[in-house]
Amino acid sequence: MKFQIDDITVYFPYDHIYPEQYAYMLELKRTLDARGHCLLEMPTGTGKTIALLSLITSYTLSKPHNPVKLIYCTRTVHEMEKTLAELKLLHNYQLRHLGNHAAILAIGLSSRKNLCVNPTVLAAENRDSVDAACRKLTASWVRAAAVVNPNVPSCEFFEQFERDREGTVLPPGVYTLQDLRAFGKAKRWCPYFLARRMVEAANVVVYSYQYLLDPKVAGIISKEMQKESVVVFDEAHNIDNVCIEALSVSVRRQTLEGARRNLSKMQQEIERFKATDAGRLRQEYNRLVEGLAQGGNLPMTDAWLQNPALPDDILKEAVPGNIRKADHFLHVLRRLVQYLEDRLGNENVEKELPLVFVKSINTQAGIDQKTLKFCYDRLHSLMMTLEITDTDEFLHIQTICDFATLVGTYARGFSIIFEPFDERMPHIPDPVLQLSCHDASLAIKPVFDRFQSVVITSGTLSPIDLYPRLLNFNPVVSRSFTMSLTRECICPMVLTRGSDQLPVSTKFDMRSDLGVVRNYGRLLLEMVSVVPDGVVCFFVSYSYMDGIVNSWNESGILKEIMQHKLVFIETQDVVETTLALDNYRKACDCGRGAVFFSVARGKVAEGIDFDRHYGRLVIMYGVPFQYTLSKILVARLEYLRENFQIKEGDFLTFDALRQAAQCVGRVIRSKADYGMMIFADKRYSRHDKRSKLPGWILSHLRDAHLNLSTDMALHIAREFLRKMAQPYDKTGSSSGRKTLLSQDDLERMGQGITDEMLF
Repeated sequence: MKFQIDDITVYFPYDHIYPEQYAYMLELKRTLDARGHCLLEMPTGTGKTIALLSLITSYTLSKPHNPVKLIYCTRTVHEMEKTLAELKLLHNYQLRHLGNHAAILAIGLSSRKNLCVNPTVLAAENRDSVDAACRKLTASWVRAAAVVNPNVPSCEFFEQFERDREGTVLPPGVYTLQDLRAFGKAKRWCPYFLARRMVEAANVVVYSYQYLLDPKVAGIISKEMQKESVVVFDEAHNIDNVCIEALSVSVRRQTLEGARRNLSKMQQEIERFKATDAGRLRQEYNRLVEGLAQGGNLPMTDAWLQNPALPDDILKEAVPGNIRKADHFLHVLRRLVQYLEDRLGNENVEKELPLVFVKSINTQAGIDQKTLKFCYDRLHSLMMTLEITDTDEFLHIQTICDFATLVGTYARGFSIIFEPFDERMPHIPDPVLQLSCHDASLAIKPVFDRFQSVVITSGTLSPIDLYPRLLNFNPVVSRSFTMSLTRECICPMVLTRGSDQLPVSTKFDMRSDLGVVRNYGRLLLEMVSVVPDGVVCFFVSYSYMDGIVNSWNESGILKEIMQHKLVFIETQDVVETTLALDNYRKACDCGRGAVFFSVARGKVAEGIDFDRHYGRLVIMYGVPFQYTLSKILVARLEYLRENFQIKEGDFLTFDALRQAAQCVGRVIRSKADYGMMIFADKRYSRHDKRSKLPGWILSHLRDAHLNLSTDMALHIAREFLRKMAQPYDKTGSSSGRKTLLSQDDLERMGQGITDEMLF
């Protein structure tokens, strides 16, 4: 369908549109017109992605003199592929209406592991090894050696790509990762470097958050992106955690042992160069004396990771004299590693601010702040000079230099925390020194400053007013949308007690109570006897899930549950979990029904959909608070209180409830779907906890469902399933409130529709 929003003609590839999609587009257009940033919370399963893509691409088509580039950031490769598939559908629709005038270039960009087509490189086991295997074949010095000596291995795909350099362009179209690989194989070009080259020219780029938020990666991939870009962070409820992880570094004993091995290897290489090619080391020294930045004119294949500090904080001056010579630099690194090793030998928990830590390094190891700042750039330069290709083996020394550069650069927003063991397992010594970032706004600030509009969107952004404070920005639009439904297909319930009227909760003093464990087991047993197909249970942690499943097994409850449905469990092993999910789906498909035990904050809770018969009921056992005794969390809470006036309790509740909403939201993925959500903890009945849930869940949570026992919940479940079995009108025309709008409806109703859709 085709319709107008003010001066924009929107091309939408379906015959009908949801009212909330239309309202979402209006708010999005307001943001683009204002050239500002926005926060939009849209219920799951209401077509958020296609609404975003339709509005932004149509906006560009309507303003050809001032085109806008779309940078769409996803969390996983699976989401990236889904987004590109939607865009392909939309692009074909626009081409049918507008012809070649609508032609765009849209590409997905991922790591070499997902794009490489060279079988020898792909044989490597993990991402870092694939990167190193690629570098061994494509680095400029390797290729130069291959010209002289044909026996030196090189990559035929990259060589062909370079030979056809002038002609290596992608024709207009939408390219998924699979399409890029197929195109690369057909042309004998390297798909990874082809995608890297085309990123600047593409109208739409879909890639991971890290490519914009992590300075080490963003410095290579995203530095040339134009200001006239709209950046979309999809599923962005955890964006503050992504920002913090991008600027945090952990150092363990294994890191230091690996760094020592790296330094020995580099020393050997320096000695070899002194004997065979001393001029090369002299050239590097002269370049550093003149202060020439090497990063700007490196070949694409040689560029390793960039400086871990943010672009505005990197010193634009010559490297200090005491680390210009390679030998001197290695000596400084050895002293730094020795200092960190001495700190790891401590048996007390310690917390220091960066300035105190830097002063301590200066006093005990004789390394000043400016030297620390330059560690990463100096290491990068030395690895280029020594022509090191197996970068995966040098990750340890890279981590040490990351740590040094960040400690030397930032005085505020960070803490250095030393823990001799994990408090949850105090009998196992596992010393760790963590440079922990507490301020999420640091990593995202360059994105807000640089790009025209940034859209932060997800199904769970409640309470929405906390995000501008956490990320330190002023959105021009901040909105939560409801879900227009023709039938009540969502049934949230709060279960506060078991059938024996004993309260249930995962509060620390109650979680191991046998009465609570038994009531949780009886709840699941009763539910599997009446709910068809798939049931998903989320627990607050792996250790709690293990404990409760063991108790159920010993008391025979698990055996009774398995008489109704098969049971599958998420583990911390990705392969095991993938296999369990596949078998869970098979059990649901064949009608046997199944239960899946999972963990809040785990892989399944964040990225797997349990739509249709794969999830008719989801039970959230407890409130998934973070481990509140964690030293890192305590330091972050202190920082938030002092600098952003966010109370500890408010942040912890907000964080726990967004995780709970993310878990239960897995069960509804479209309006034709239906499912029940049980919040099994007495704390959810309190208004201060409950009110932090997204509006589209709260609007279906009736007062009568706020304080239930197991038998009452069972009765409500039976009634709900009976109601869902009845035929219903999908358009909503009989109820007087339409949930599917045609082109005519939009023209008739104009903008009056938006008022009902917004909170």
